[in-house]
Amino acid sequence: MGFADAHLTPLVDEGLGNSAYLVDLGDGRALAVDAGRDLRALHAAARRLGLTVAYAADTHLHADFLSGAVQLGHDTGATVLASAAGRRLFPHRGLADGDEVDLGGLRLRALATPGHTDEHLSFLLLDGDREVGVFTGGSLIVDSAARTDLLGAERTEELARAQYRSLRRLATLPEETEVWPTHGAGSYCSAPTGVERTTTIGAQKHTNPLLAAPDEDAFVRLLVASLGSYPAYFERLGELNRRGPAVLTGVPPLPALDAGRVRALLADGGQVVDVRPAAEFAAAHIPGALAIPLREQFATWLGWLLPDTVPLVFVTGDGQDLEEIVWQAYKIGYERLAGHLAGGMPAWPAAGGATATTAFVTADRAPGGPYLDVRQEVEYATGHVPGAVHIELGDLADHAADAPADAVVACGRGERAMTAASLLERAGRTDMTVLDGRPAEYAAAHGKALEDGDR
Repeated sequence: MGFADAHLTPLVDEGLGNSAYLVDLGDGRALAVDAGRDLRALHAAARRLGLTVAYAADTHLHADFLSGAVQLGHDTGATVLASAAGRRLFPHRGLADGDEVDLGGLRLRALATPGHTDEHLSFLLLDGDREVGVFTGGSLIVDSAARTDLLGAERTEELARAQYRSLRRLATLPEETEVWPTHGAGSYCSAPTGVERTTTIGAQKHTNPLLAAPDEDAFVRLLVASLGSYPAYFERLGELNRRGPAVLTGVPPLPALDAGRVRALLADGGQVVDVRPAAEFAAAHIPGALAIPLREQFATWLGWLLPDTVPLVFVTGDGQDLEEIVWQAYKIGYERLAGHLAGGMPAWPAAGGATATTAFVTADRAPGGPYLDVRQEVEYATGHVPGAVHIELGDLADHAADAPADAVVACGRGERAMTAASLLERAGRTDMTVLDGRPAEYAAAHGKALEDGDR
């Protein structure tokens, strides 16, 4: 049994595409690495294993989620370990390249690996003189490396060159050294090609195309070419993590609001987020509501499409978990949660409120006219309906006028397409039909074959 099998518990946030890690230090204490603000899974794992978190290490100032390190310091008395160069404004042990922390038998050595951020550290875990594994955060990830454009386009190449040096440094570790990245498949901080979330140095030397690049210039070209779009909220969270998220003393409330209170909030600039499944939103919704079905990717689209500065009211369906809404919002710094509509959608027309509907049809019933594809660029390039107009969902609010009239709006299954239709409705476009299905199903129903390649 390897070290990871006996001592390491990965905690994967499927929606954000990230992994945190809980390390059993062998004496009832634990190390947490890159824990997010939603600590429910980590606390549950620690209780199950009989562990108390004594150290909370952050590899970098995260852009895609708020760190849980400050909260762990409050909850368990954990010592926060992070880069001294990050200038964090809360109590922590600042580490520089080569610094070591005695974990009581195991040691943690800080390795400066800038690229994803300036102050990025990887943490090498040592058992005696043996390199057990390395927490690589957003430097070396499975078959790729994390993006280098989060500090602005003008610094993308500079940081890509730093990333080149960081990956080469990590590649000098023994081949059997396990690699435990934070970012993985589904993370907008990275562009991995597979689904594995951990690896080894030896495996990456054989399969990672960036490590196979013949020189620094080729590495930079390859990495920069892989960079797609990312959520707008990424631009805010690094600074919030530097300052330190507020400590929470319990689950923040999401109070029930009657229809009158919801109307008042809307009149005062609040916004309605409808978290019900796409089909329920299509059948009846509050005009102007933004459809973001409550699923693993909820936080990503909340942060991409709405500001964090306005009160949010949620419309929920039967059995949906209010606590899940709260944690998904809070983990990306959305704290102005006014409440949820008491009684759900039926309460709105019962109180005299107007409703709207959206056509939501399967491929065999979809019209054969214009087709609007709102998936990410990489998805579109992999296979799309011939003649499709492509506007990524994250860009659609600014390009609503470019959406063709009477279009079928589509994504991979229908959820993002319903979000897109709700954005277009807010812009006055009510002529859309949403595809309940996949592009391949639509193409087959209309006698077409998918095309690949970009626009």
